[in-house]
Amino acid sequence: MDQPSFTEITELGEFGLIGYLTKNITIQNATTIKGVGDDCAVIDHTGYQTVVSVDMLVENVHFDRMYTPLKHLGYKAITSSISDIYAMNAIAEQVIVSIAVSNQLSVEMLSEIYSGMLTACKLYEVDMVGGDTTTIPTGIVINITSIGKAKPEDIIYRNTAKDKDLICVTGDLGSAYVGLLVLEREKRVFLESTGVQPELEGYDYVLQRQLRPEARKDIPEMFKNLGIKPTSMIDISDGLSSEIIHICTQSGVGCKLFEEKIPIDPGTYQFARDFNLDPTMCALNGGEDYELLFTIPVTDYEKVKDHPDFTAIGHITDVPGDFRLITKSQNEHPLKAQGWKVFDN
Repeated sequence: MDQPSFTEITELGEFGLIGYLTKNITIQNATTIKGVGDDCAVIDHTGYQTVVSVDMLVENVHFDRMYTPLKHLGYKAITSSISDIYAMNAIAEQVIVSIAVSNQLSVEMLSEIYSGMLTACKLYEVDMVGGDTTTIPTGIVINITSIGKAKPEDIIYRNTAKDKDLICVTGDLGSAYVGLLVLEREKRVFLESTGVQPELEGYDYVLQRQLRPEARKDIPEMFKNLGIKPTSMIDISDGLSSEIIHICTQSGVGCKLFEEKIPIDPGTYQFARDFNLDPTMCALNGGEDYELLFTIPVTDYEKVKDHPDFTAIGHITDVPGDFRLITKSQNEHPLKAQGWKVFDN
């Protein structure tokens, strides 16, 4: 079996490396006046407001290279970042990519990461317009700045939820976390048992949700077609409980979530049980689903009640700081933000 090529980054130098990694970029948006190749990108959003978000992925904090294919890592770096743009009801159009790597990585390995990024950029019609590269002692750090546009009247914030609004989510929740549990389990088995190969058959959906998540680019257009403008919105990156508490805290309101309404894929439900975990807790606290959580006036319920992508899971209350989970047995419990916290050890 041939050994993969390993071209040291120092052979190309910084500018040679940038040229090598960005040579296949094609511009897709008329708002991109100047992309890679100058001191700055030039973007024209005349008549629109510009929305900007930054997201960072750090090796051994946000991903494990032992089970994360580099192309998938690049893809996820883009989709997890532009998810924030869609959470503002905006259109993502540009990204700026900065990456720091050690000399343990080859040019070919970096090329795999960028291949995944460019695949996502093409699919989501986003232009890579610049960035930076540097070296670090160990590992990989990827920083993505996402840029989008929206008409002022279309932008949706977190701090505008109102009493009696319905709380809704897109898609299903908890699958990405269960996918992570599967990968961590197989990693342990692989390290502890010589010659044992990972058993990943049947876990396709939860693994895809963890390793190659999709951003909900389609949702703003769905809102427009249904005649809906949510009163608040956020993407679900840190877990449902954390995100609804963000909305409530910034809006000065409370909430009630109903356990029986939380959408969980049947396979995810069963796999969570296999790990002796409560599937609801996986949905509430797991994170990395990159679905959208939003609130709408109760008068819009008829527009979403039979929609396959939307599920109403609760409502906003007028009691600031009072966050409640109503269980399937109709008991009430305080809802706490137990999702992933950046500075916890």
